[in-house]
Amino acid sequence: MVETIEWVSEGGSGHVLMIDQRRLPREQVFVTCRTYEDVADAIRTMVIRGAPAIGVAAAMGVALGVQQGADYETVHTTLAATRPTAVNLFWGLERMRLLHASLVNASQTERLLRFIDESQKIRLEDIAMCKAIGRHGAPLVPDGKTVLTHCNAGALATAGYGTALGVIRAAVEAGKKIDVFADETRPFLQGARLTAWELQQDGIPTTLITDNMAGHFLKSGRIGCVVVGADRIAGNGDVANKIGTYSVAVLAKENGIPFYVAAPSSTFDLTLDSGDQIPIEQRSSDEVTHVFGVHVAPENIGVENPAFDVTPARYVTAIICEKGVARAPYKESLRAILG
Repeated sequence: MVETIEWVSEGGSGHVLMIDQRRLPREQVFVTCRTYEDVADAIRTMVIRGAPAIGVAAAMGVALGVQQGADYETVHTTLAATRPTAVNLFWGLERMRLLHASLVNASQTERLLRFIDESQKIRLEDIAMCKAIGRHGAPLVPDGKTVLTHCNAGALATAGYGTALGVIRAAVEAGKKIDVFADETRPFLQGARLTAWELQQDGIPTTLITDNMAGHFLKSGRIGCVVVGADRIAGNGDVANKIGTYSVAVLAKENGIPFYVAAPSSTFDLTLDSGDQIPIEQRSSDEVTHVFGVHVAPENIGVENPAFDVTPARYVTAIICEKGVARAPYKESLRAILG
């Protein structure tokens, strides 16, 4: 299992070590973060990405800020401003804020140890949640068929094991004979660079396809189900995920193929009535006009680069989380599953 992010202890303090996902699959390089500003930059520049992994990184970033003796509100604000769509970022920060409020009379040494401990707990909890998601999701995967996935919702997008890829891993571990089609996921190519690499490391048969091939294969009868991750799930079951997910969901519905979303409950945002309220991150035009630093588009061309789209709940067959499987109507089932 890929170690996406970890806290490395150095006596009573430490630093954060994370794999540089921009360099995969050509080389495995690790980035060392010694300040909360380093973590914020790593999140913003996609050294680390994937909603659950960002939540873990934010928590560790706060611990580094405490270690630095930095102003807490500055640390919180800096990390919160990195990426707006992934709600796990704010979930992780809120966990740390609650801890901060409980330690107002604690010594600096005690505060630091508690913040480090809490960030470590969040990381381990994330791995446990992913494995539980896999256990709940594996029975939904048809044996002897192909699973289509989009972007990377694997170990690299979490503290380990993965959400959508966790379902796939658990299905394989249960003895199901499946293979995977991975959308390349333009423009950042998380499917081509990360999902294909992860599954290849695990020995799970994987075929890489371009995004505009998905409809062709969904119509072919080969695909048994689609499993994707999520960056935020609204109270009505609308799902924000990597750009291109909505198109896959519509095509799956048209062809009668189950479309499953796998995400921890920390991705649920029941304060939002619908996906229309989810903020959509806009990223640099260079990601569209350039491929690995090579300019492939005309100079001065206009570019739109939303990082996510929202899939309406009517296209979602089920939402798999660590507590079980929710189905429509999601306004009732998501609240019920959270107790």
